[in-house]
Amino acid sequence: MQALAFWKAVAMDRANFLEGLIGVLGEHNIRYCVIGGQGVNAYADPLVSLDLDLVVAVDQLKEVEKLLGERFHLEWFPHSLNVSAEGSQIRVQIQTDPRYFQFPERSSVREVLGLRLPVAAVEDVLDGKIWAVQDPERRASKRRKDLLDIERLIDAHPLLRVRIPAEILAQLA
Repeated sequence: MQALAFWKAVAMDRANFLEGLIGVLGEHNIRYCVIGGQGVNAYADPLVSLDLDLVVAVDQLKEVEKLLGERFHLEWFPHSLNVSAEGSQIRVQIQTDPRYFQFPERSSVREVLGLRLPVAAVEDVLDGKIWAVQDPERRASKRRKDLLDIERLIDAHPLLRVRIPAEILAQLA
C-alpha cells in the first residue's frame, strides 16, 4: 500500500479511482490482469507511469463495461476501453484486442502500484510490447517507450531475448 499512499499524497488520485476500480472488479469476480508498462514494472525495475493497462476475460467484457459505466467515465476506441474518473490523473485502459484475451488465465499475483494484482505472465507482457512496437498506427513516441520496456524486460530476464523478432533486436542495438 506504500505506492498507493504515495499516489494519493501527490494528488494523483484524489477520487480513489484506482481503489474503486480494483474493488469493483474484485467484488464481481472479474478475471483480469495487468499488462503494459505496469506489467513490465512488475517484472523489472519500475518506472513511474500514470497509466494502468488491463485485459479482462472476453466473456466478462460486457459486464465490466456495465459495472464501470455506473461509476466512471468510459470512452471506447478501436481496440480499447478507456476508464477515468473526475479528480484522478490515473488513466486505465482495458485492452480489447483479441490477442490479449488469454492473458488473464496465465496471470499470477504480483505487486503493482503497491497493490497485489493479477499480472500477465512475463512472456505475455513481452508479447504485448512486441505487438505495440510493431503497430504502425501507434505514435512514434509510444513505440520508443515500448522498445525501452522490452529492453527493461530482457535486462531483468535475459532468456526472453530469444522471443524478440530480429528487427526489434536491431532497434535495441
